[in-house]
Amino acid sequence: MTERSNGGPKPRTRAEERADAIKTPSRVELMERAEALQRQLDEVREQSEQNLHNWQRSAADFANFKRRSEEEASALGEFARAILITKLLGVLDDFDRALESVPNEAHEGWVEGIRLVERKLRGVLESEGVTQIEALGQPFDPNLHEAVVHEETSDHPDNQVTAELQRGYRLRDRVIRPALVKVANNPTSTVNPRTAVEEG
Repeated sequence: MTERSNGGPKPRTRAEERADAIKTPSRVELMERAEALQRQLDEVREQSEQNLHNWQRSAADFANFKRRSEEEASALGEFARAILITKLLGVLDDFDRALESVPNEAHEGWVEGIRLVERKLRGVLESEGVTQIEALGQPFDPNLHEAVVHEETSDHPDNQVTAELQRGYRLRDRVIRPALVKVANNPTSTVNPRTAVEEG
């Protein structure tokens, strides 16, 4: 820009006028504003940490709820399976009784067919984890056997299972039906297996 001929100051441009119109904050104002912004930032960080903590707690609660729901559904499924299997064990008992008392005049092909159906049913139950509890000749175990008859005898050791009146079964590791058994009472036996187990 050129100087005026009269030697006066240069005329101001619009940009210079606008720049002068902008109020520049003082140092104190800038410090106060920086402190206010820092406080806001601290509050936002604290809120952010609280939100993160709440989210993590909610995520953990949901994971626990999901795990409990899956465990309850699994337990309910196992319970329903055990009920169904217990009902099928009654059918298996009927097969056992029928095969123990086959009339002499029964047709061998028909009897073999019944045996085949019984074996199939037993195979299905075994595939589901059902196993028979050993009872006959075993020491009486109240966790596995239910004594319905006590027999005074000197032919068997005391507390030995002498007869199985109804088979017992496990579903995996759980007894779903104890074996109904006859147990020997032998007064001449020198060692009581139940006492020996309790003392050991």
